[in-house]
Amino acid sequence: MSEARRGLLAGAAAYGLWGLFPLYWAILDDAGALEILAIRVVASLVVMGGLTVLLGRTRHFRRIVTDRRTHALLALAGLVISVNWFTFIWGVTNGRVLETSLGYFVTPLVSVGLGVVVLGERLRRLQWAALALAALAVVVLTVDYGRVPWVALALATSFGTYGLLKKQADVGAVESLTFETLVAAPAAIGVLAWLALTGVAVFPDAGVGQALLLASTGFVTAVPLICFGVAATRIPLTTMGLLQYLAPTLHFVLGIAVFGEALPLSRAVGFALVWTALVVFTLEAWRHRRRQLRLAAVAATGG
Repeated sequence: MSEARRGLLAGAAAYGLWGLFPLYWAILDDAGALEILAIRVVASLVVMGGLTVLLGRTRHFRRIVTDRRTHALLALAGLVISVNWFTFIWGVTNGRVLETSLGYFVTPLVSVGLGVVVLGERLRRLQWAALALAALAVVVLTVDYGRVPWVALALATSFGTYGLLKKQADVGAVESLTFETLVAAPAAIGVLAWLALTGVAVFPDAGVGQALLLASTGFVTAVPLICFGVAATRIPLTTMGLLQYLAPTLHFVLGIAVFGEALPLSRAVGFALVWTALVVFTLEAWRHRRRQLRLAAVAATGG
């Protein structure tokens, strides 16, 4: 099997697994979003810490700890991804899977907006058009829901911010997530202790099957991340960009086919606007990349 094919399969596996997450969190909904999040943070720390040692990334991890700038960026990233994880779990366990789908469809456009606001990047005309369509979609969905689709906006904003922080930190995925969960772990342990003391914790009294599922959240977090890492080094960024839409597409299908959420015409119009914005955005990015490659080829040949 070629490296490119192996990378494509790994990327599809990563986004496919992320797309199936609603099924997993729904099974655990007796525990509640806060307890699931706290267990996920602690379990992920154990698994990612083990991977950091096994993969020989301890030197890179120490560099994170000793570098003040990287340390600060990833500490903030740990807070932001915790918000993202909680919002997603809460959305799934409270019948808002379609809204979580919307959030991850909008995320690439939010990332572009953050690039403008935070990094001072300049947008091309069609990128502005895509952002305008996304903003119109939010207005349409707000009218449809009778409220701001806060789950979608919180997911898109938190994950877009997380991506920005990770880009600025520029460190490996395994050791960075180890550090992020290490930062969040004290709060997670405090939450678990509080839930146990108040008698509302599910994990201590859960059956063997439920307890194993809760404890396996660390592996569930790690496996798609490893697949993503394999893919990122083997296939072009444009291919990864297209694969990222697999996860919210699966969320959308699951929301309707498995969780039975309603999709009235007005809501469908809102999603259609988002999809149109993504088509415009993706095609524009593809055309721009091809243009840049052509210019680079001409420059290399001295033409």
